[in-house]
Amino acid sequence: MRVPLYQVDAFASRRFTGNPAAVMPLPAFVEDALLQAIAAENNLAETAFLVADGDDYRIRWFTPWIEVPLCGHATLASAAVVMERLQPGRQRVIFHSASGPLTVERRGDGYAMDFPARASEDIAVSPAVAKALGVRPLALRVNEFNYMALLDSERTVRELVPDLAAVAALDRSGLIVTARGDGEFDFVSRYFAPAKGIAEDPVTGGAHCMLAPFWSQRLGRNEFRAYQASRRGGELRCRLEGARVLLDGRCVFYMEGEAEIG
Repeated sequence: MRVPLYQVDAFASRRFTGNPAAVMPLPAFVEDALLQAIAAENNLAETAFLVADGDDYRIRWFTPWIEVPLCGHATLASAAVVMERLQPGRQRVIFHSASGPLTVERRGDGYAMDFPARASEDIAVSPAVAKALGVRPLALRVNEFNYMALLDSERTVRELVPDLAAVAALDRSGLIVTARGDGEFDFVSRYFAPAKGIAEDPVTGGAHCMLAPFWSQRLGRNEFRAYQASRRGGELRCRLEGARVLLDGRCVFYMEGEAEIG
């Protein structure tokens, strides 16, 4: 079976920045083992699979190793595929996912995503986390998905070289590091998820669902300009609205073609 395949740089205003995602529209979801094999073959942080459901779409996300319950950048890329290629001119799309309905709207030359906020709680700084990072965090928070370590400066975040094997051995699937920005951005972050087959994710919408509530508490406001300081780098605008996080970003198409999957 031949199906369309797109590769899109999400949270990017120019090619080769942001976070690349593969997007594959399907007539129906095939067996999970094949979806996982396709994601492994694509070898990107995420592959999003879309199936039309009336006016909406169902969406699933796979890393090269596992299926995940939420992915921001691949949802942004999927919205670009729907609104620019599958249904040009469309202004809004709803994706039904394991994390509930996700709405994406066209906004200027980009898109605005409506995602669930992810609450977290303070815990004592874990020696295992400090060892994995190679620095002692100022504070540590956790939820069911990730640890989040507050570091002392943007420079520390940017220069961090964690022990990825130690990160993979933690009892959460990912580790966010963050600090207050010292320039044009309110905060900066990086995200490491070797347990999911992603050593470092270039730009992570799901991580900002945890970061936005945290920084809202610390800074006393609900809107932020954020930067994920990976090698590729990516800019996001975040707004906390109750139990939801609105994430704005742009997309650039890199590759369009077909894949033989059957």
